Amino acid sequence: MSDTTPQPTSADHSAAPAAAVDGQNIQETLANYESEVLAKCQADLADLQAKSAELADQYLRAKADVENARRRAEDEVAKSRKFALEGFADSLLPVIDSLEAGLAIKDAKLEQIREGAQATLRQLLSALERNKVVAVNPEPGSKFDPHQHQAISVVPSEHEANSVVTVLQKGYLISERVLRPALVTVSAPK
Repeated sequence: MSDTTPQPTSADHSAAPAAAVDGQNIQETLANYESEVLAKCQADLADLQAKSAELADQYLRAKADVENARRRAEDEVAKSRKFALEGFADSLLPVIDSLEAGLAIKDAKLEQIREGAQATLRQLLSALERNKVVAVNPEPGSKFDPHQHQAISVVPSEHEANSVVTVLQKGYLISERVLRPALVTVSAPK
């Protein structure tokens, strides 16, 4: 009797273990790939967390800088308001000194009092000018300006209509803003 079952050849033996090795290599390759991807993702996550922390720190610092700048500006405004009159008051001190010196003279003659008053008035006007306080004293015949003048009455006059006839009280500007309008009489239309 002859054996009719096929006998495995050497080629058949090598095919089966190779397939098993290839399957194992694929699993190892996938496992390596997954671990590499996971490691890269973890590294990217760590980088992003570091950048996020850095940006959060920068934000907090910028916020603190803005808050400090706001606080300094508020302090400066408060100081400006508190000491706004310091320069003006300082320029008025010589006027006070002159008035006190004039009043200290017991037997002053009328002419001395007049000269002292005129000198003190010049000092006062100079102090006002240094602090940008300027008199508004329109000339008779000049055009009436409702922004700087206040008409007390309308009178017949040889001047053109709506012209200043007389100044009853000077006005004053402070830095080109009306502090007090000049009180004037205005010519009536003809």
